[in-house]
Amino acid sequence: MAIKVLLLVIFFAMMLIIGFICRKKSTDVNGFVLGGRSVGPWVSAFAYGTSYFSAVIFVGYAGQFGWKYGIASTWVGIGNAFIGSLLAWAILGRRTRIMTQHLNSSTMPQFFAARFGGKSLKIAASVITFIFLIPYTASLYNGLSRLFGMAFDIDYSVCVIVMAVLTGIYVIAGGYMATAINDFIQGIIMLFGISAVVVSVLNSQGGFLASLDGLARISDESVSSTPGVFASFFGPDPLNLLGVVLLTSLGTWGLPQMVQKFYAIKSERAISKGTIVSTFFAFVVAGGCYFLGGFGRLFSDRVDIAAYGYDSIIPAMLSGLPDILIAVVVILVLSASMSTLSSLVLTSSSTLTLDLLKDHVVKDMDEKKQIFIMRCLIVVFVAISVIIAIVQYRQNVTFIAQLMGVSWGALAGAFLAPFLYGLYWKGTSKAGVWCSFVFSTVVMLANMAVRSSFPKLLQSPINAGAFCMIAGLIIVPVVSFFTRKPDKELVDGAFACYDREVLVHQSTSLSDDEVA
Repeated sequence: MAIKVLLLVIFFAMMLIIGFICRKKSTDVNGFVLGGRSVGPWVSAFAYGTSYFSAVIFVGYAGQFGWKYGIASTWVGIGNAFIGSLLAWAILGRRTRIMTQHLNSSTMPQFFAARFGGKSLKIAASVITFIFLIPYTASLYNGLSRLFGMAFDIDYSVCVIVMAVLTGIYVIAGGYMATAINDFIQGIIMLFGISAVVVSVLNSQGGFLASLDGLARISDESVSSTPGVFASFFGPDPLNLLGVVLLTSLGTWGLPQMVQKFYAIKSERAISKGTIVSTFFAFVVAGGCYFLGGFGRLFSDRVDIAAYGYDSIIPAMLSGLPDILIAVVVILVLSASMSTLSSLVLTSSSTLTLDLLKDHVVKDMDEKKQIFIMRCLIVVFVAISVIIAIVQYRQNVTFIAQLMGVSWGALAGAFLAPFLYGLYWKGTSKAGVWCSFVFSTVVMLANMAVRSSFPKLLQSPINAGAFCMIAGLIIVPVVSFFTRKPDKELVDGAFACYDREVLVHQSTSLSDDEVA
């Protein structure tokens, strides 16, 4: 217990110290929200990765999908690495950094307003962001309850409040830069932590080959009659597995807190390095989490899904580890949760302040007032997320849990297509953007309210979210073709940033006057 407490004290102290050190870089809006657009490759990559993966992934998704799909759930982690990280950086990174700076946009709603014209899009996008990020923020605490119950004799409410307060302090003090540097440290903990946990859990079952053999001997007639299906390449349900891969991988392309990491990148070289580092991070952390969860059925004697749900699987797998490793797991999950929490509350507060309150509710809002309001809203958002998390834990409010499940699908479905086409295609119309916003929001809210009325495949919020993202990629160009064309002057002004000539070192590009 002394070791566990000591590690926690050191961890929290380091987070707070970094927050106050970075305070001097958060004196204006650009510094507070984007770190002055001067964040290097390693910090940017780790900030992206740690915002991507939280306790929801490690405890909830890894346990649930590992139980359902067996070792094939590893495909989710691989998809997260190559689609959610590698392709996201390659396709969105450079263009996002260039156009958002050119349009002077610090948030995704600001981008929509500047790129497509009109304040209405900015207001709608900020409302959607606010509505669906808050429950997603509250979900971060869910995975902590069982792990803290396993490692400490401390009330869950106390753990949630302490974590939220400490996260709020360093975000309020240091803004984006404090969040990014802390994400870097937390990311290192996550890399080493997940590697150690996977090795230890498999060794407890006799090693990798013995664990795989044991998994192949498990059968569940209610899932599949195929022998050894949980140790197979694609598992018992490849179609639903594909839905999980799409939502959790392609979804990052449309999440405001993820895309905003590209706004702050320092240079071209930072994008190249960041792409490699981010992909490696996702492959180890996400791949490790889902790979570990794939062996969950080996611990079925310790798990009661009917009574305690899928969130009990990973804690049951870890319960037999040595105390020092359990301490590492607690720090690992804290790191994952605090990094994502800090990113979400900063995104929520900046979006609400810059896109909804500024010029619409509060007139003549100077930079100091904007930063003050953002800091106040961080306190409000953290408090709301804590209240929701505690109420759900105490009262078992299923409505909140459902809302958490649809939040990712609603945000990614609404924003992915308009943002992607906005960066690449001049023909994207405002009507196409509106249709994407309305379609995905309505479908995901309907999925929550009248789920049984949906086709069987789309009753799952995960499949419904993946459907909304794919549908958005079709809806936006189709509607754009049949509606009023965007203003040519506005579009040409936005895309002019890509035509601007810049000087680069010859190591980056060969000169045209080379003599053969």
